[in-house]
Amino acid sequence: MNRQMTLIAFLQAQNCSNLPGSWRHPSSMLDFLTPEYYQRIARTLEDGKIHMAFFDDRLALPDLYTGHHAEAIGAGVRAVKMDPSTIMMAMGMATTRLGLGTTYSTTYYEPYHVARVFATMDLMLKGRAAWNIVTSLNSAEAKNFGRGEHMEHDARYDRADEFMDVVMGHWNTWEDDALILDKANNRFADPTKVHRLDHVGHYFQSRGPFSVPRSPQGHPVLIQAGQSGRGQAFAAKWAELVFVIYHSLEEGKRQYAAFKAAVAAEGRDPASVKVAPACYVIVGGSEAEAQDKRAIVEATARDVDALVLISEVLNYDFGAKPIDEPFSDEELAEFSWHGFRDRVVKYSGKKNPTVRDFINVSGRGTIKEHVTFCGTPKQVADQMEEWFTAPVCDGFVLAASALPGTHDDVVRLLVPELQRRGLFQKEYAGTTLRENLGLATPRAADWHARRKAAQGKAGQ
Repeated sequence: MNRQMTLIAFLQAQNCSNLPGSWRHPSSMLDFLTPEYYQRIARTLEDGKIHMAFFDDRLALPDLYTGHHAEAIGAGVRAVKMDPSTIMMAMGMATTRLGLGTTYSTTYYEPYHVARVFATMDLMLKGRAAWNIVTSLNSAEAKNFGRGEHMEHDARYDRADEFMDVVMGHWNTWEDDALILDKANNRFADPTKVHRLDHVGHYFQSRGPFSVPRSPQGHPVLIQAGQSGRGQAFAAKWAELVFVIYHSLEEGKRQYAAFKAAVAAEGRDPASVKVAPACYVIVGGSEAEAQDKRAIVEATARDVDALVLISEVLNYDFGAKPIDEPFSDEELAEFSWHGFRDRVVKYSGKKNPTVRDFINVSGRGTIKEHVTFCGTPKQVADQMEEWFTAPVCDGFVLAASALPGTHDDVVRLLVPELQRRGLFQKEYAGTTLRENLGLATPRAADWHARRKAAQGKAGQ
């Protein structure tokens, strides 16, 4: 079979998509506080054979701009933050093949809790769950969890690495054939195939044994979206699906090749890690119709959207800085998301960019933040095919500019064209997310063998 695209629908458990102005779009539905809203979207995505619906998340309202939440609340800039894992389960009950992924923080949760939540979701979804691993962004999140300040960037990733060791250890507590379920002989499970972890590290101590057996796909698929050097190194070590932001085809070629090389350097098969850039898709029956749709989307943006969201991700009040005053080296060093900061420095051509530079270069709060494919189904498919075959990616994360309209248009207009070209699946390959992504099912016995070998080397 020819190589085919992986397509992921980008969602958020809130009043808008990742585009804050989407709630203002005339076609957007506003019953986002109900399960029916998300279940409608889920059924549409499954009808279109989309691989996965994915939820981004934050653990605080975006209230750093002006030092108060009034601007975000008043303008509806991601002003609602529900727990996406609960919504993900509601969507799972309305579907049978659609993969479902959500975000959980390694900074403000404990590894045993995360391991248990996701292992249980994976069982209840019959092997369709995925976890997006994040280190969180800002001081507002820290304050919601009783912390005085947000951890420094590299320290967050150090903690995340150990967090993953603990989670993976618990997920591999039960070997694949540990359950026996023999009523006649009173043999529920083989105790020799259920292990304690006994982890003692710098950040965590966790004994085990874990209390949730393996799912049909072994354990949830691991997602990561780190853009900084440290984040990409973390993704190369752990991730099976990586979300990225590419601003051009040529930039994507370089970064895609470099990341695949980093995966290989970790001793992993680069083909086993899929890379998917975020994009906006605006598709119409004609080019004129598509451009009219784009104009409506662009008209939903407000200046406050960008200022609120940039303040949130960089952990800095952009309302406290004159718009054309350069940031000092010290201020830039304090910014929370290094990959975002570094991208603005690079593309502004300025060592010390201004607030205006951050707004213009990042495109935050507008469809300019990601590459936009706009046109007829054929034109959009041409653009996506060019990126896919370059190669720049293994698929795409489809960001929505209106809900549920964007995903409706993708399924109704674009998917048939991609299927006609043999670029996208006509049916799901199997019942689990791993089967549908073409990823191998991990075996607990292999994990234990690797751990034993690593312990042996450490003891020499």
